[in-house]
Amino acid sequence: MRLTRTLALAATVAALAMGHAQAQDSDADKDWSKVVIGTEGAYPPFNFLDASGELKGFDVDIAKALCAEMKVECTFVTQDWDGIIPALQNGNFDAIVASMSITPEREEQIAFTNKYYQTPPAIAVPKDSDITDATPEALAGKAIGAQTSTTHARAAESYFPDADVRQYPTAEEYKLDIESGRVDAVVDDVVVLDEWLKSDAGACCKLLTTLKADPEIYGKGIGIGLRQGNDKLAGMFNDAIAAIRENGTYDEVQKQYFDFDVYGE
Repeated sequence: MRLTRTLALAATVAALAMGHAQAQDSDADKDWSKVVIGTEGAYPPFNFLDASGELKGFDVDIAKALCAEMKVECTFVTQDWDGIIPALQNGNFDAIVASMSITPEREEQIAFTNKYYQTPPAIAVPKDSDITDATPEALAGKAIGAQTSTTHARAAESYFPDADVRQYPTAEEYKLDIESGRVDAVVDDVVVLDEWLKSDAGACCKLLTTLKADPEIYGKGIGIGLRQGNDKLAGMFNDAIAAIRENGTYDEVQKQYFDFDVYGE
């Protein structure tokens, strides 16, 4: 496991170095008539591939609404989460729309738009669990699953320092492990967990509670990731986010997925 993580880190560092020069380039003179959007495709209900292989989800539909508002042609590509920032920096796509939290650490590597939603993290446990509250003491010695390279994994390690936090490449993998009893709890966005718990696959488990979103970990909400220097594209997205919030398009999209305003405060 250590070797795998070391190799992955080395590859990421190399990718960052390769993308550094272009990451700083200004887009002031660029014609943004076409935009390529990268997303994970494995984080329902925000982004996922349906049975036919079509990309769906709140992130995807919001991105389409923003592209329509900006009057640009957008195409989508999927990218594994742990390589999504290096892929952006290397020019594989122009924007990340994949439920990425705006954090200080990420802002050192890439730029962000204003937020387009903000929901709290939560913790789920098996229905027959003896865990009754989400305190460091209650979770001490327990195995907690979270997706690797996410704010939720960092939060689990920070909130529950004496727990065994196990990180997984995708959310689907930690779900399989809690269903089979290999972890005692999982931490993720409340909407992601709620959607799973309503499904047959999530019948094993229940929502224990939501967790406080520490700003030091969760940052300023969920934003669209861009290469540093792409101020023109950032402005286009920010104007479009404000516009769809104002004209009702945002509400039309979110009502397909949620019964509350996911934009947050």
